[in-house]
Parts: sequence; C-alpha cells; structure tokens
Amino acid sequence: MPERYQKKIITAHQLPLADFKVGVDNVIFSVDTMQNRLLVLLVMRQQEPFLNSWSLPGTLVRQGESLEDAAYRILAEKIRAKNLYLEQLYTFGGPERDPREACDSFGVRYLSVSYFALVRFEEAELIADKVTGIAWYPVKQVPQLAFDHNQILAYGHRRLRNKLEYSPVAFDVLPDMFTLNDLYQLYTTVLGEGFSDYSNFRARLLKLGFLCDTGIKVSRGAGRPASLYRFNAEAFAPFKDKPLVFI
Repeated sequence: MPERYQKKIITAHQLPLADFKVGVDNVIFSVDTMQNRLLVLLVMRQQEPFLNSWSLPGTLVRQGESLEDAAYRILAEKIRAKNLYLEQLYTFGGPERDPREACDSFGVRYLSVSYFALVRFEEAELIADKVTGIAWYPVKQVPQLAFDHNQILAYGHRRLRNKLEYSPVAFDVLPDMFTLNDLYQLYTTVLGEGFSDYSNFRARLLKLGFLCDTGIKVSRGAGRPASLYRFNAEAFAPFKDKPLVFI
C-alpha cells in the first residue's frame, strides 16, 4: 500500500465518526430527436445554499423511504412520462461538497446518491406546480450549477453514452412499436451523427436478430411507408454487456 494512503488511514482512525444526511439527485435526460438535442432537466433553487442557482432536481431522503423511492418521487414531482429509464449512477460524498457542512456545529456530512433517467422529449410533460424555475437545458449549454452538480451531470452523461453502446436502454424509452429511423435518431442525438451511417446501423441491427418486424407499416411524409418493429428482450440476452453491439 502506498505510504500516502497509510498516512490517511492512520489520520482517519484519529477522527470522530461522521454523521450523514443522504440526498438523492437526479440527472434527467431527454432526447429531442426533432432538433437533434440532448437535454437535461434543471430547477432553480428557492433557498440557501445557492439561492436562485440552477441545480439538478434533488431531495433529502425521508424517514422510511428507500433511495429508489426518493428518486422516483423527484421524477413524479417534476415530469410526467409514459416511457422512462432510471438507474442509480454514483455516490458523491467528498468532504465540503455542501456548504451546510461548515455551518453545522455537529459536523453533519451531506452525501448525494445520484440517479440518471432517460425520457423522450416529446413524451415528457413538465410539472410547473409550486416550481417557479424549471427548464430543459441543452447539455452543451448548461451553466454553472449548485453544489457539485456539474460533476454529477458529466458523470451521468458519460454513463448514458456508454449504456447506449452495450445495453437496450433505448428500448425503455421508445414506444412498444417503433421504426428503425426512430431508433437511429435517438442514437445520433446522444452519440453524435458520426457514430454510424443509417445503412450500416440498419443492416447491423437486423442481422443481430433481436428486433421483430410487426408487419405493420406507417407513413410519415412523402417517403415510402416504414416498418414498425418490437424489441425482443429474450433474443437480446446473448448480447448483454457486450460493447458496441449497435455500432
């Protein structure tokens, strides 16, 4: 073990045990395929610390409430959406990440257990009741946020990009039946248009065999009717956790 870590352990044994409050912060992404934008939901804080600053939607966990229930409570208070993906992201607990720690004479530490969620922009309805500041921000244009929320957002963005490359997360937010172009537009919005051209993307997916053609076609615009597909989770199982399945 490196000497610097040995010194930290010895020092830690000399410190009193920390008292913690646990919060949950949600990185709620939405995919706007019409304008090719990846958005994140921000709320304006109505109290100190960081009064009138933008932040991720968050809450302190209540008595008898699980972390996941707290995360879903945040979602239910901020948006309505039919199809949604939610996953625990990471625990952020560095000392002095919250200014309230310095003001608390009892030495309370504030942990943030973060989650990330993904919805389709056109299906996500914002709930403005009792909230004066709530907005979708393009991920590339996010301002300086309260606490360490820029760091949490960056971590969530990396996780989302990675998840899309090896997991079926996209199918949790798409309707039950979708076109291949619907799927492609979701991927290009998050990963960028350079990740794959449509022809290769289409050929790769159909060859893998976990999309089922429903036999139903839909007309959109002047082009040829497009086939509607369903995701087959059982057929996808052999590909689970294998990177770059879709590319």
